[in-house]
Amino acid sequence: MRIPYFTLLHWLDIAFFLILFIFLTILSVKAAKNSAKLLLSMIFASFLITAFGAVLGLIILEKYTKKAELLGVSQRRVLINETLVLKGKVKNIGKFKINYCKLDIKLVNNGWGGGKFPKGTFFKPGGLSIFGSKEKKQRPNVIKATRYIITDGLRPGEIKFFTAIIPYPPYFKNTYLNYKLYCH
Repeated sequence: MRIPYFTLLHWLDIAFFLILFIFLTILSVKAAKNSAKLLLSMIFASFLITAFGAVLGLIILEKYTKKAELLGVSQRRVLINETLVLKGKVKNIGKFKINYCKLDIKLVNNGWGGGKFPKGTFFKPGGLSIFGSKEKKQRPNVIKATRYIITDGLRPGEIKFFTAIIPYPPYFKNTYLNYKLYCH
């Protein structure tokens, strides 16, 4: 797991909720003078509220301060080693530095093109198998991959090239490719 780059806004969020926790703890001590059980439950509730608020604030800041887009993405199938190569550029369109970017890639096999369905698509015949099964091993129709395409940072307005390689089985036909960029 990689650690996101914290901006000044992230540190302000943490400082705000830390000060709020200290303030709520002081109020709890003043409110529950005689009961230790009540004091502990109030401090625990204050901790839960402020921790949830801080984490939620960090998630929202990550989503809206770290923005990047993909430019000129091209794909090419390499038959010699059965892979798919994605090439393109990533541009930081936000106002803050990005520490890393990852690309989630999903390759779906739509091998039933042309309206023809292979034997056994809807109904698998059962029965007694004396000499072993004639069925082939089930092959996956979806390949999911996550590739870290930017690992050394991206300043505001900067553009970097990337290459991502994923396996492409030979039995895939009429494929659908979907990818999504996440930057932190």
